[in-house]
Amino acid sequence: MASYVLIHGAGSDSWYWHLVAPLLRAGGHDVVAPDLPCDDDSAGLTDYADVVVDAMGERGRTDVVLVAQSLAGFTAPLVCHRLPVSLMVLVAAMVPSPGESPGEWWANTGWEQARREKAERDGRSVDGELDPVAEFLHDLPPDVLAEALARGARVQSGTPFERPWPLDAWPQVPTRALLCRDDRFFPAEFMRRVVRERLGITPDEMEGGHLPALAHPQDLAHRLEAYRGSL
Repeated sequence: MASYVLIHGAGSDSWYWHLVAPLLRAGGHDVVAPDLPCDDDSAGLTDYADVVVDAMGERGRTDVVLVAQSLAGFTAPLVCHRLPVSLMVLVAAMVPSPGESPGEWWANTGWEQARREKAERDGRSVDGELDPVAEFLHDLPPDVLAEALARGARVQSGTPFERPWPLDAWPQVPTRALLCRDDRFFPAEFMRRVVRERLGITPDEMEGGHLPALAHPQDLAHRLEAYRGSL
């Protein structure tokens, strides 16, 4: 039995994993999906890591599979210094460099140009206010989309984006990266380059947009189990 620790991205909560978690539990695994204090202006990345570690408690301290979505790519490596993690899986996730804040990541990686070029190829515009349906929710099944819209997004504090990532290097933990080929926020060609340049690995690819746990939960759960089984 493994212990899956599922970390959601910015402006979100554990509901993001509500379709994946039961699939992993059905395989006999323990699953922890904490709610990060993303709407707390006093909380930074270290505090996010504290919440994840506290959520684990004394349970399942062996065969820990840490899964990070989007902004959680900055948090998961911090957790690796606190828990004996067997595997870290980055799902459409940011990959930080030492001393880089999440706020600096956008310009340092060339994200804005990549996002704009992707939108132009798709015949979309990214000018004006961000449209969450067009950017993040475009491939969700109708029932999941309706529930997501009814719930709304949490307010994301800017505090974690202001402080440098405190690690000197990427942790010595087996790491897999998974990108989504129709991701409009983190375009596939952009993520291929960032992961290769910063981790020296080739990311795997799956169908769907930026939120695969909501759009393709079975595929994502299957891939997580395959990663775990390959160790």
